[in-house]
Amino acid sequence: MAIGKIKPIIVIGLGNPLMADEGVGIVLIEELAQLAAAGKLPSENIEYHDGGTGGMYLLHSIAERQKVVLIDCCLMGTAPGTLKRFTPDDVNSVKQMAHLSLHEVDILNVIKMAKQIGQCPDEIIIFGIEPLKIEAQMHLNDTLGAKIPDYLDAIRKEIEHLNR
Repeated sequence: MAIGKIKPIIVIGLGNPLMADEGVGIVLIEELAQLAAAGKLPSENIEYHDGGTGGMYLLHSIAERQKVVLIDCCLMGTAPGTLKRFTPDDVNSVKQMAHLSLHEVDILNVIKMAKQIGQCPDEIIIFGIEPLKIEAQMHLNDTLGAKIPDYLDAIRKEIEHLNR
């Protein structure tokens, strides 16, 4: 991406890969970026970004974009491995904050701030994946790991739709 030129669409994987299923967004964004690099996904108008554990810097990542796709582990009260597509308007955040870091910010609060300063994208899609376990572990549990191709297929369809 050329300096100063912001691609209109960004796909952001969120999560902590050191905490088992909490890292599913990072695993998926790495796979999506590889597919894009291989020419198997659009990349001319789309940036693929590892958003890590989020934080206020995500405000800058989504600013001036037309469309954003967020991929994250979400506690939704569904069966482990369940994938749900929703928008920020479809959900109420109930994230419990430990208040241990200035980087600890709920993504929905980042979106709210973006709206307040006139920097919110026109369209935001969230793919949430119900974890089996969030614990100190450097890989996904088998339940989520086995569903990676299904997750990639669903997200790929969304990306191709947004890129039209």
